[in-house]
Amino acid sequence: MRHRRSAVLAALGLVLAMSGSPSGPLAPAAAEEVPTSARQTARKADGVRRAVFVGNNWDGTASIVTPGNLRRLGRIDIIPDRAERMQEIALNPYRLAYFLAIRALIGEGHDQYVDDMYSSNDGRLLVVSRPSFGDVVGIDLASQEIAWRFPVAGVRSDHMAVSPDGKRVVVSASTGNVVHVLRMRDGKEVGRFPSGGSPHESTYIDGGRRILHASIGLVYTPLDAPALDPLKDDRVLQVVDARTDEVVRRYDLRKALDDRGMTEVSTAVRPITLSPDEEKLYFQLSFFHGFVEMDRRTGAITRVKRLPNLVPDTPRELYLLDSAHHGIAMNHRGTKLCVAGTMSDYATVVDARTFRTGKLLEGGLKPYWVTPSWDGEHCYVSWSGSDKISKISYATGRIVRSAKVGYHPQRVRNGFVARGLVAGLPEVVPEPSLLQQVPTAP
Repeated sequence: MRHRRSAVLAALGLVLAMSGSPSGPLAPAAAEEVPTSARQTARKADGVRRAVFVGNNWDGTASIVTPGNLRRLGRIDIIPDRAERMQEIALNPYRLAYFLAIRALIGEGHDQYVDDMYSSNDGRLLVVSRPSFGDVVGIDLASQEIAWRFPVAGVRSDHMAVSPDGKRVVVSASTGNVVHVLRMRDGKEVGRFPSGGSPHESTYIDGGRRILHASIGLVYTPLDAPALDPLKDDRVLQVVDARTDEVVRRYDLRKALDDRGMTEVSTAVRPITLSPDEEKLYFQLSFFHGFVEMDRRTGAITRVKRLPNLVPDTPRELYLLDSAHHGIAMNHRGTKLCVAGTMSDYATVVDARTFRTGKLLEGGLKPYWVTPSWDGEHCYVSWSGSDKISKISYATGRIVRSAKVGYHPQRVRNGFVARGLVAGLPEVVPEPSLLQQVPTAP
């Protein structure tokens, strides 16, 4: 597999990164109590059925499949307002420049319509971040219409996380350097907190009382040599109080890596997962083939797991958004880790106690996300280059089922659909002519 980015496009990314982006002042923090349910995806209310949502980033749809056999329940349109958004972008030169840059750099030549998504606990709303449109929308699953829309600070939205009670969702504004806290039911902003350069991954911890958050810096510039790492912008790994939106701790990851002798390893934290007791963090790092284990209390890197690099001759500048590996999830018992070897086109299951590597599963191209099943017995892997997902057994380390989805699947999330809506879920197939158009002024 080879991921090519030309020097011209990389230079454009550097210019845009250095130009900065507008963002508003910080909103006042919300002070409501956050309930302490441990796993939103493990609960199931009456009147809903469990489902797995797959965001098809390049065609602007979300596939909805069953957790067991991955049977398709429907595929819904996430960009019903596309014409309106395109017109809006065309009339704003700043937005248009970024729209085209996102397509050329981060989107590998494609528009990014679906990054992350979560369903409401009642299975009637799907909340989706749409990077190229710089917003978050709530899609009514009954009408297939947009119930609410929230434009993020800057021009690009990214990863999200949902609170354990399903009432709040946080979304990273990747060019605004903040994370918004939104009310799930109506998209109202109830808070926000600062991040570093390119806010990325967030995870609710401590029963919803805190948020673990990381930023990744400028992953779309040509400054990929270890000696140029300080120029990749500010990268943080921090803990935020979910009630006050205050940053209560920032880890010194540079020191932690240096103490392990990993002096040339990037501090950009990619996907992250936690042990069941949340005392250990497991996360991937830019350009690193493998992952590290960190003690949450001390901030020390306690173990390092290196995984096979099947593309040793590929220069760092050609890594997909600096991601050697992008996707990791621990099972609920804390005994196994499922890992996506993005650049090397494999997934594997690693024993959490011994760090023994399982079979390398070559189930597709460009695996780009891992999510544990709601019962913790399997993990779902998106093969974004093959337009499919696979279900892998933590116990056997083997693929038990695969299914085709939409164009370039990335995020996979557990969720719910109201039972009364299941039969009416549509099967939307985007028109190819609509997928790649430059916005033009009316």
